[in-house]
Amino acid sequence: MTQAASPARTVILTVDDDPGVSRAVARDLRRRYGEDHRIVRAESGDAALDALRELKLRGDQVAVILADYRMPQMDGIEFLEQAIDVFPGARRVLLTAYADTNAAIDAINVIDLDHYLLKPWDPPEEKLYPVVDDLLDAWRVSDYKPVGACKVVGHRWSARSSGVREFLARNQVPYRWYSSDTPEGERLLKAAGQDGQRLPLVITPDGTPLVEPDDHDIAAHVGLATTPTSEFYDLVVIGGGPAGLGSAVYGASEGLRTVLVERSATGGQAGQSSRIENYLGFPDGVSGAQLTDRARRQAAKFGAEILTAREVTGLEVTGASRTIRFSDGSSISAHAVILATGVSYRQLDAPGLDDLTGCGVFYGSALTEAAACQGHDVYIVGGANSAGQAAMYLARGAKSVTILVRGSSLAASMSHYLIEQIESAPNITVRPGTVVESAHGGDHLEQLTLRDVESGHTELVDAQWLFVFIGAAPLTGWLDGTVLRDGRGFIMAGPDMTPDGQPPRGWELDRPPYHLETNVPGVFVAGDARAESAKRVASAVGEGAMAVMLVHRYLEQS
Repeated sequence: MTQAASPARTVILTVDDDPGVSRAVARDLRRRYGEDHRIVRAESGDAALDALRELKLRGDQVAVILADYRMPQMDGIEFLEQAIDVFPGARRVLLTAYADTNAAIDAINVIDLDHYLLKPWDPPEEKLYPVVDDLLDAWRVSDYKPVGACKVVGHRWSARSSGVREFLARNQVPYRWYSSDTPEGERLLKAAGQDGQRLPLVITPDGTPLVEPDDHDIAAHVGLATTPTSEFYDLVVIGGGPAGLGSAVYGASEGLRTVLVERSATGGQAGQSSRIENYLGFPDGVSGAQLTDRARRQAAKFGAEILTAREVTGLEVTGASRTIRFSDGSSISAHAVILATGVSYRQLDAPGLDDLTGCGVFYGSALTEAAACQGHDVYIVGGANSAGQAAMYLARGAKSVTILVRGSSLAASMSHYLIEQIESAPNITVRPGTVVESAHGGDHLEQLTLRDVESGHTELVDAQWLFVFIGAAPLTGWLDGTVLRDGRGFIMAGPDMTPDGQPPRGWELDRPPYHLETNVPGVFVAGDARAESAKRVASAVGEGAMAVMLVHRYLEQS
């Protein structure tokens, strides 16, 4: 790999396995763009991914990626699909021969390809430069806004340090991690006037030190929107998972003044998935990060506001207005509300786990912690798709992955394609009928006691990593006394509230509730938070779109 020296310039990266072609592409790019951009070249997909990861760690920005289609081991489409995870905002070009144009056209949908370029591109003034010029212009004016890298200083086995890294990663904010006991970590602490007793320390790109910051403080300092621009909207969407993002896209695209409120990071549980392979239109699969980034950019393109790190604590009805109250006492109002709050993983009830959460015990978080699991034995609790996807992802680098399932097999709750992948993975073991009895460790997880549910036999195993993906706990406690919920906290809507044909108590309109409407007129629910929902990404997105259709119907009749 060769590259220019200045780290301040935006990067254009090219990858081609033919050294002569690789040098020619880099030469032509450098001739036109070398003064304002760094030209980075690589001769394999793996080498290019390594270069992208290095650039990401350094806080550099990549504006355009050009990849040859026919490369051994990893073709251009496969490379660009992985490159999206590292730099989702980069514009993507596939270099193809005439015979490969069908593959290039297919890639437009698979990897959101921006352009395909036929080889040879001589003269570059006519066939190469106009394409790259347009892509650079589009990158500069897109909603993708480069954010410099934060520095995070913390303790490796600190729950809050882990939480900060998770928050930054899921919001796609570049950061560099420094352990507090390393020379560089100590230097940063000293520069911030800290002795290491209050961690984590987050140093923003402009050099501002934040000591033990909460998510809202971090968001406000790294360029994430936290404050609404208006006091009143047509539609407020609460929750930024697939259902909420779907609602925001359809609401904003159809002319509704729309704001989406998310308490942590957009994507929900789906956003933490390493690979979703059964989502319509993505035959090669799509990562949760890719899907989330595309949906977020799509919503912003249509004019939806997206507020991050804002916790909603109440819903009030005042005439035709629906008011959303935040934890800081502020509020916004709207004609209609869509509740897309999703679910969280249920906490595993076993001695020792609470004290070790974030210190070897994690709920979700497989993507953030995967690098630290290299060469270690990993345990996963859960039998649904999220557990299976995490197992496949972690198995790439872990010494072994053991899936603990209370039931007799994975078949009851996991998709067949995932079961087949797990069965073919040499370092993944499934232990049915097994639960975690207790966890043991000092400042981090060291051992687990496992119990066979049928025989009661227990076994003590060494373990530094436990990832839990069990059940679904709806995030709806703040709706108590306002919106009708079932015994488990899931939101009731439409026909589920009227099994006897009678409207819910307090319903004053002369029509029954719409299909996704709650017992509060103008307040709708979509996705996993709805009682009896399908708990699938596709159905959540569909319900988000349907809820917007019903919002229009409600507004027309109000």
